[in-house]
Amino acid sequence: MEKKIRAAVVGYGNIGRYVVEALETAPDFEIAGVVRRDPSDRPAELAAYPVTGTVEELGPVDVAILCTPTRKVEEFALQMLAKGIRTVDSFDIHTDIAGLRGRLDEAARRHGSVSVISAGWDPGSDSIVRALLEVCAPKGITYTNFGPGMSMGHTVAVKAVEGVKAALSMTIPTGTGIHRRMVYVELKEGYEYADVAARIKADDYFAHDETHVMQVESVDALLDMGHGVNLTRKGVSGRTQNQRFEFNMSINNPALTAQILVSTARAATRQRPGAYTMIEIPLIDYLFGEREELIRRLV
Repeated sequence: MEKKIRAAVVGYGNIGRYVVEALETAPDFEIAGVVRRDPSDRPAELAAYPVTGTVEELGPVDVAILCTPTRKVEEFALQMLAKGIRTVDSFDIHTDIAGLRGRLDEAARRHGSVSVISAGWDPGSDSIVRALLEVCAPKGITYTNFGPGMSMGHTVAVKAVEGVKAALSMTIPTGTGIHRRMVYVELKEGYEYADVAARIKADDYFAHDETHVMQVESVDALLDMGHGVNLTRKGVSGRTQNQRFEFNMSINNPALTAQILVSTARAATRQRPGAYTMIEIPLIDYLFGEREELIRRLV
């Protein structure tokens, strides 16, 4: 068997926990260890793995799976790439994906490494589905309707707002790609609800959507990590009108994100130096197994 891919898990929140589980079930990976801000915080499920404050303490690492907040991705990716370590992340600010790709591409090429960005389910696997739908109908409109469910990126953004003790951001689809954000917060002592709500609504994550902020006694009582998506395209194949396609899924949000990150980490080891999004990589590179067998089974 080929040498296993040594993966470091950087960050150990909701996604990091599921990434460890996904790595444990992947036959071609081994866990080099987990990098945390506080390496002394070592839950029982990590007893078998090194937990450190820096990636250097883990020895050789083939790929770092970045399970950090989106707004920290670039900082950590640049650090890892400078050490020649490949990176994958689930960066989810759609308006800056092209910009981040360009910035990390320069760093990856300079250090002879690889970075695959926005490797979650949206952006990520949904991006691949949207691209496939355009293959089927090059002319037309695709609507992406999320939820109802918990948005991890939006929830993390709310938690970073001054005065927020705990938070949950729910995404509610209203149709044709339009969404309502329902934000539930517990406040720290001494903070005014109106001030905190205004700061949340001004954040780029929420400024472009209808957003409602509600103060609650317990966010934990509302927490459900389920989510989903409906992708619908109506378009034209050649000159034939009214071609209709639909893709649906209901998921555990962090578990799916983690699995896609691990599959993308595999693909990252098969690319030439540079930065990529998921749609730029051959699908077969994400899969474990012999290439010829995969072709016989899937084509």
